[in-house]
Amino acid sequence: MPGATLEMEPVEPQSLKKLSLKSLKRALDLFSPIHGQFAAPDHESKKIRMSHKINVEYGGIKGAQGQPSRQVNSDAADTGNQGSVPSNALALTGSADSRGSQKEGAQNALVVGPSLQPKGQNDVGTTGKSTAMISSSAPFSERSTTSAIIERIPSKWPRPMWHRPWKNYRVISGHLGWVRSVAFDPSNNWFCTGSADRTIKIWDVASGRLKLTLTGHIEQIRGLAVSSKHTYMFSAGDDKQVKCWDLEQNKVIRSYHGHLSGVYCLALHPTIDILLTGGRDSVCRVWDIRTKMQIFALSGHDNTVCSVFTRPTDPQVVTGSHDTTIKFWDLRYGKTMSTLTHHKKSVRAMAPHPKEHSFASASADNIKKFSLPKGEFLHNMLSQQKTIINTMAVNEDGVMATGGDNGSLWFWDWRSGHNFQQAQTIVQPGSLDSEAGIYALSYDVTGTRLISCEADKTIKMWKEDETATEQTHPVNFKPPKDIRRF
Repeated sequence: MPGATLEMEPVEPQSLKKLSLKSLKRALDLFSPIHGQFAAPDHESKKIRMSHKINVEYGGIKGAQGQPSRQVNSDAADTGNQGSVPSNALALTGSADSRGSQKEGAQNALVVGPSLQPKGQNDVGTTGKSTAMISSSAPFSERSTTSAIIERIPSKWPRPMWHRPWKNYRVISGHLGWVRSVAFDPSNNWFCTGSADRTIKIWDVASGRLKLTLTGHIEQIRGLAVSSKHTYMFSAGDDKQVKCWDLEQNKVIRSYHGHLSGVYCLALHPTIDILLTGGRDSVCRVWDIRTKMQIFALSGHDNTVCSVFTRPTDPQVVTGSHDTTIKFWDLRYGKTMSTLTHHKKSVRAMAPHPKEHSFASASADNIKKFSLPKGEFLHNMLSQQKTIINTMAVNEDGVMATGGDNGSLWFWDWRSGHNFQQAQTIVQPGSLDSEAGIYALSYDVTGTRLISCEADKTIKMWKEDETATEQTHPVNFKPPKDIRRF
């Protein structure tokens, strides 16, 4: 006998769309991320809470900054007659009377000044560095932030001194190749230039006339220096030779042999009779001027030593290299004192300040300023020349000039790092525009004239524009907001 069959309830037919929506709703109920979260904040309650906190915290501080005491007293009388109304006015000035701060109605103005100690009953603090005013039309979230209450601190960056702009007043043409180096006579009567035409020419400073041409090198002359104690001039070139010229006889009296490749830079020690040369063999060599002996070979760089300067006190020798580093050398032991690795590109130029204990170094990435003797990084110059900087010079007035491979000559205020003039050299007729490169710069002894040696085979002389005033050429300076400290 067949068993009783169970009757199943009829299933209501549902569409596929309805079923998928139901499944989606169940999944949302199970896995929704909003479970256990707080409800959305109520802006009105937040506004009331913040208003109460501000009144409790700053209710005892007196009215707006710079308000005369009579007006404060009259306002206090008005509010006394009309009853105490909650106010959102916040005044951070130095006084201890709360009645003046409560005006008629619920005003939302926020006045921030320096919080001074209370001086007296009716004394309203009017002295302050800055005042931040936030209008009542601003949204409450803006007005209730900490930045509205904090006193604004003025920039501590030094303002640049005003300098006259520089102008080109003379172009000297005489070399037959790129002019690569320049040096001034300590008497300031003449200067010498070395060129890729393998000659050294001596020029009169006042007239710009050629006085003498010296031949002897067989490659371009990269470095020149004139001694202040002897009648000697020193030259170095790509022919690996370092020569000492006697200017009384106008001939070579000594040669210093030892470099294995071209010599790129040359410097004379200010107090000792020694000569420093750096070149493509990655070594800075120290020579005794009189005996022609090599005292030290300062080795440690991984690439060409392309800039060097000396000081009377430690560090007495500072070198910059294509390996992007700057090294301080101990001249007693011939060893490295410290290495600066701040630059990212070749350090082709360096210039010590004639008065301060600091120097600047130039690279394609930035111009940086360091203190001496420790070599602490001070700051970057505030603009980027965006070219290879071959040379730089600083005078006693704090004007630094930098010459670029594209013919740009920029003038900077030393103290602040502000670039106050951007000049562009003009190639002489018959030259290509690509020959607008500056290879050497030097101020004269007084610092009032600047000489630039260029790729168009000319020597240009620059001086300050005497007609310029602070009104015709104002300083356009904006202090940096986020200065890079590396």
